[in-house]
Amino acid sequence: MCVHENKSCPRCNKSFECKSGSILQCQCYGAPLKDDLRKWLMERYEDCLCRQCLNDLAIDVHFLADKIQGK
Repeated sequence: MCVHENKSCPRCNKSFECKSGSILQCQCYGAPLKDDLRKWLMERYEDCLCRQCLNDLAIDVHFLADKIQGK
């Protein structure tokens, strides 16, 4: 039996359903996160973030990296 849990995103406080019991159906599955961003998130948050925050952070990190590199 798959366990689903209602959670609140620690970044934006939005409610979402975590499907860690069936990770392929979870809202975070396939989020475009590079290893350095995953590490940064794990250092700052103790729980899952919603998909919107994961997407926003992934875009922000890529934008800032490109800007620093002069792209």
